[in-house]
Amino acid sequence: MTDTQKWVAMGYIKGVFGIKGWLKIAAGTEYTDSLLDYPEWRLQKDGKIRTVTIEAGKVVSGELQVKLEGIDDRDTAFALRGYTIEIAREDFIPADEGEYYWADLVGMTVKNQDDVDLGIVNNLMETGAHDVLVINGEYGQKLIPFVSQYILNVDTSNKIITVEWGLDY
Repeated sequence: MTDTQKWVAMGYIKGVFGIKGWLKIAAGTEYTDSLLDYPEWRLQKDGKIRTVTIEAGKVVSGELQVKLEGIDDRDTAFALRGYTIEIAREDFIPADEGEYYWADLVGMTVKNQDDVDLGIVNNLMETGAHDVLVINGEYGQKLIPFVSQYILNVDTSNKIITVEWGLDY
């Protein structure tokens, strides 16, 4: 993989489990075990980067636990606490039609049906009911539910999301 590769943070190492090098993972994915779909992870913390390979993984009581190759004791595992887990964007499994990765939506321009530029997607929020686009632009911050009632079109090639959303909302 090249240095120009887009890396996406997908979770972090939150602690250790047992004495044989198992790690507890805070997964920032829709499904707890989704990170197991990617056999290689890039770990990053304080400018330090290392690539690791998953040896084994499981979900225990809703928590992801993994064993990395070459991490065979608690002390070595403990040293990895706080590292962010990154996955190369090009390695993502293709999204189903009408579904999008948050990483792809961030940075897109949002325009309303009158072609007014509302700003750029800065982030997304999970509310339980649905995801919400956090948009920052000339008209301030806007929070737009990512539901078909408001999202008219997502043009991934031109990086434009068209919404049914007035300036006064």
